[in-house]
Amino acid sequence: MSLAAHGHPPELNPTLCRARQKRLCDYLEDQNLEGALFFDRHYVYALTGYWHMQPLTPTAVWLTAEGKATVFTHDAEPVAPAADAVVGYVPNHLFTLRENLPGCIMEVLNPLIGSVASLGVCHQTPSAMVEGPTCKDITYDYQHIRRAKDEDEVEALIFSIECADQVYARAKAMIEPGISEVSVMAALHETAHIAAGELLSGWGQDFQAGAPGGFARRRAMEDGEIYVLDVGVGVRGYRSDLCRSFAVNGKLTGVQQEAYEKVMQTFELGEGFLRPGVSCSEMYEAVHSELDGWNGYAFFHHAGHGIGLDAHEVPRINSHWDDTFAVGDVVAFEPGLYHESLAGGLRIENNYLITDDGFRKLSHFPMEMV
Repeated sequence: MSLAAHGHPPELNPTLCRARQKRLCDYLEDQNLEGALFFDRHYVYALTGYWHMQPLTPTAVWLTAEGKATVFTHDAEPVAPAADAVVGYVPNHLFTLRENLPGCIMEVLNPLIGSVASLGVCHQTPSAMVEGPTCKDITYDYQHIRRAKDEDEVEALIFSIECADQVYARAKAMIEPGISEVSVMAALHETAHIAAGELLSGWGQDFQAGAPGGFARRRAMEDGEIYVLDVGVGVRGYRSDLCRSFAVNGKLTGVQQEAYEKVMQTFELGEGFLRPGVSCSEMYEAVHSELDGWNGYAFFHHAGHGIGLDAHEVPRINSHWDDTFAVGDVVAFEPGLYHESLAGGLRIENNYLITDDGFRKLSHFPMEMV
């Protein structure tokens, strides 16, 4: 039975949350930092098992270099199995939100960290409000620290992938000439919410027909177009990233069929690089040289990237970075071809776990366009 069939996301393992804390603490000690302060609710969840459902209000975690984790939240009965303490704060008066919500956390946090000299912080931490400690941005380094996904994180990503599978099944059943892009996107959003069983923490970015990508428009899909659908269903911070392309009228032209077959051949080429120790930029160059310029068509974007708590993570399958695949990476691979004669273009994207001897494909929705 699939994880999504249970109707709710799998819980993180508190022991593995503690292991993730330990890896961060080892880094803090190496960098002579006395702790870390994160306001990203995805990071809070990964480290402590506490999921802050309400996106309107902030949450935070303070991890000391010695390994004590404190969560800050306004929830009345928070469940934080891998936290040592939970501190409450007041975000509203008579249910009217206060003006500076991060500042509400800092009101209770600053007195606790007065004797701390230095903190590592992430991109969402309001460093200007931190009183006392010197703040060092460790967003880049932290992405590398959490790069290898633990077993519970892989299960969380599989759940989000299976939610996306339901989105694609709904899309394939409803797209046809004349249907509006906005109405399809709205229906798919509903499907993803029901599959997740709760408010999504992430969503997709490409919902246009007859174009390489972009947000849905108030226009009808036209006969002969290809619908490039790229969604990243996020559930409790863990985010899949999958793309499928569908013929709007249920059939492909000759050139569209040829382009599809070329992309599928390139899938086989690219998957041959998905193993530990292989250069990601070499994979990009192989995919790019195979696709860009073929029959005069373009391939103008990366060949993929890591996924997890952010939309794009390490490793990057991109010539602008010099990454190497490693065991525990969860990556998206997304070859495509684009040209006006293809009615925009097509792209197909799968998700993979890098293993000791190669890869495990995590996404299984059919790749056919009709």
